[in-house]
Amino acid sequence: MMMLQVNEIFKSIQGESSHAGLLCAFVRLTGCNLRCTWCDTEYAFHAGKNMSIDEIVRTVDSYGLSLVEITGGEPLLQDGVYDLMQAFLAKNYQVLLETGGSLPLDRVPHQVIKIVDLKCPGSGEESKNLFSNLDLLQPTDEVKFVILDRADYEWSKQIMAQYGIHKKAQVLFSPVYDKLALKDLAEWALADNLPVRLQTQLHKVAWGKDTIGV
Repeated sequence: MMMLQVNEIFKSIQGESSHAGLLCAFVRLTGCNLRCTWCDTEYAFHAGKNMSIDEIVRTVDSYGLSLVEITGGEPLLQDGVYDLMQAFLAKNYQVLLETGGSLPLDRVPHQVIKIVDLKCPGSGEESKNLFSNLDLLQPTDEVKFVILDRADYEWSKQIMAQYGIHKKAQVLFSPVYDKLALKDLAEWALADNLPVRLQTQLHKVAWGKDTIGV
């Protein structure tokens, strides 16, 4: 029986991406190969329990929602995640995958909406970006830049233009919560007329920045 190490499963509002504000079930898998300086889910690096795919799907079914996000940590570290995504698709869920962008996307089912978090220099993990993933993007996918400061903003602009990311998928610019003011990021983007969607972490606005499981 295929087992996955699961940190938590919960129902909340989608706090990020173009799906922000929608009711969503979250499956957070344990483990991450990155150590971003601003990480807000360090608790998911190790803690978790083993669950079968059937157990995970039954838990999500109990919430009565149609949108599910598989996240981490880094969910693609666990080989069983591909069967989990297929299991949700088979039950007609809309499936979002939040991934750090350092691992290949070639095995992700094409129906899954990929939210790829490219790591800016301020994260300390810029060297781990797997830019070949950008060739696998579909128009329904999204690329997120979590921006710490003006240097990260300028880097994100350059990468977006260099790879033509805005022509392949939706681009999300998000400030590191409590480190960069959304107002500042908005003014920079307005000055440059960037083809991006600005976002903040809506769940932190609702419940506070340190709340877990929402």
